[in-house]
Amino acid sequence: MARYEIIGGNQLNGTVTISGAKNAAVAILPAALLVNGKCRVENVPDISDVRILLSILEDMGVVIQREPNGVVELDCTNIRNTNPNPELVCKMRASYYLMGALLSRFGKASVALPGGCSFASRPIDQHLKGFRALGAKVTETEEYVHLEPGENGLQGNRVSLDVVSVGATINIIMAACLLPGQTIIENAAKEPHIVDLANFLNTMGARISGAGTDTVKIRGVESLQGGNYAIIPDQIEAGTYLAAVAAAGGNVLVQNVIPKHMSCITTKLAEMGAKIINYDDAIRIQSDGKLHCTTVKTRPYPGFPTDMQAQICVCMVVAEGLSKLTESVYETRFFGYCSELERMGAHIEVIGKTANVTGRPKLRAADVVARDLRAGAALVIAGLTAEGVTRVSDIHYVERGYERLVEKMTALGANIRKVED
Repeated sequence: MARYEIIGGNQLNGTVTISGAKNAAVAILPAALLVNGKCRVENVPDISDVRILLSILEDMGVVIQREPNGVVELDCTNIRNTNPNPELVCKMRASYYLMGALLSRFGKASVALPGGCSFASRPIDQHLKGFRALGAKVTETEEYVHLEPGENGLQGNRVSLDVVSVGATINIIMAACLLPGQTIIENAAKEPHIVDLANFLNTMGARISGAGTDTVKIRGVESLQGGNYAIIPDQIEAGTYLAAVAAAGGNVLVQNVIPKHMSCITTKLAEMGAKIINYDDAIRIQSDGKLHCTTVKTRPYPGFPTDMQAQICVCMVVAEGLSKLTESVYETRFFGYCSELERMGAHIEVIGKTANVTGRPKLRAADVVARDLRAGAALVIAGLTAEGVTRVSDIHYVERGYERLVEKMTALGANIRKVED
């Protein structure tokens, strides 16, 4: 077991460089299965989800070479095993992208149900609806999803999603890439990592248009060839550091970001009293730690991201006045961290989909538990603002999505260390 120990009270100052986007990487790496050749992918974050995914691919026969500075070369030419290791698949949520990639390239897939953070019930019914629309016969068991061609074979088709789903949009895009005909996804999600996946696949020879809008069109091609691609910066990692500076105070230049992707987050932090300066590929944030209350409602992109809900809540906890935080994507997400923040002195009242947060100037240190990835990041931010030593356990969740968190925070002046028991 490992934990973070944080002595709060230090402001954050300096420069932090953001890693490649976790949510893009865990889609692009399975998408390499569609490529008959070598892919050289740059800006791949060194996080546990990526390491698990690379182990899954390697077990399937993908030849992988990791180079310094986040470069991964994958050769999927001679895959010997199309049944991903269920023990590894069950360790991460995004392993369900293997379904769409394998169905597209091999016409079949047998993939264990995914694992990952358990902050909400996240069904894959929209994924399966898309596969069925493309002609797949879907067989579900308690542990597996089996996909094979239906009576009329696999081909492009129109898919109208019942709800906006990032995972389903990505999975259907991958499944349609090598199928004959055209696939049209209606009510598609618009997140930046969906655009990144489409750009990656188009670089390899796919024909995808409309990514980033609510209608995505995929015209199937016979094969994809190798090439080079660089993953976009991580919107949520950048937002986490911005929220940390806003709450703890300081002056930090956040490098390797796309400011347009960040505006849904920086606008709210500016409303709360932080000073935001946008550059071409960087954002400077200045804060005295004295924040004002605000109102936030999470929404699909370009709205405020649900993956920043917990982090902005910590800013509300230390802000002056009554803030309201409404969750419209995963209703039960509050329960992963609010009770832990209350152990540190936070005043949070959850009523249905809304948390009423009464700000207080200082939190007190406590022993707390990270129950999912973003909840753990929020507890780290809370520890930075608290008086005393905060101990955050179950940090394996945090390491699923943050590369070198302790190293980066320490470089900014945070008093944080990782302790192994």
